[in-house]
Amino acid sequence: MRTVLLRLLGALPALAGVILVTFLLTRVLPGDTASYFAGPTASAESIAQIRAELGLDRPLPEQFFRYVTALAQGHLGMSLTTGQPVLADLTARLPASVELTLAALLLAMGIAIPLGILAAVKQGSWADHLCRIVVTAGVSLPVFFTGLLLVYVFYFILGWSPAPLGRLDAFASAPPTVTGLYLVDSLLAGDMETFRASLAQMALPVATLGLFALAPIARISRGSMLAVLSADFVRTARASGLSPRYVILTYAFRNAMLPVLTTLGMVFSFLLGANVLVEKVFAWPGVGSYAVEALIASDFAPVQGFVLTMAILYVLLNLAIDLLYGLVDPRARMDA
Repeated sequence: MRTVLLRLLGALPALAGVILVTFLLTRVLPGDTASYFAGPTASAESIAQIRAELGLDRPLPEQFFRYVTALAQGHLGMSLTTGQPVLADLTARLPASVELTLAALLLAMGIAIPLGILAAVKQGSWADHLCRIVVTAGVSLPVFFTGLLLVYVFYFILGWSPAPLGRLDAFASAPPTVTGLYLVDSLLAGDMETFRASLAQMALPVATLGLFALAPIARISRGSMLAVLSADFVRTARASGLSPRYVILTYAFRNAMLPVLTTLGMVFSFLLGANVLVEKVFAWPGVGSYAVEALIASDFAPVQGFVLTMAILYVLLNLAIDLLYGLVDPRARMDA
């Protein structure tokens, strides 16, 4: 608990910097919120009145002070595009983004880690060449291009995938909300039809994000396994007569996973950024598409709330990875 509290306290300056930078960036971006919502035929007096009602006519330090005061009270502001509190909008949309991101991360880990280990154990084999091809494709292809390509092939040409229009098709109803994750909630409710419909809708966006996340995980897994296999303790284990399978799974695998755990925090941050593009391609009702729509409308509060939420998620995930690192490697736990 002491380590957790110290890490959370250490993250406060970073969150304060995120709040300040995001506030300043939203104020210097092109576009006038008052003019956008007043309409193209509004008079200068109407625009000035809306600007005064929104507090945009006040000095910048005063606007920032009012924003920080509202944050301290738990208010992220009101969204002008939806007319709802930003906190309520983020709470309703965040489970969709979390479900998509976690599913893509699990898919990438399930493929990249075994592929990287197999490529390291059998250098120069088909597995090694496949790993290099996958890594190159994942790094080179933009996520929006991959998403559009998958939609074109599997929906437009083959007709195997449902229409990329949200979390469920028009004939399925959302399960009773427990966690907000449709796959989990449908299983808890025993509704297999909704589970299959949700899984079908998630297939293409998860594959798009998974290919993007697969590349760095596979590359780190292969490089880390190669380094561990050449270590002295692995050579000693082999010289002792232990089977190659036992040496790889018992001695090499656990030590090779330490750099992979460190990489997961970076990969998760990449996925949060890529999520914005994938949600727009597949009309996914997550926080990424919500932030893009608000940014187009020069609606500051949702953009600031989105960036702050992503920063908090990033801090919490890195904290969880550090704790997991201590469980895998006792030396890290003793150092902490």
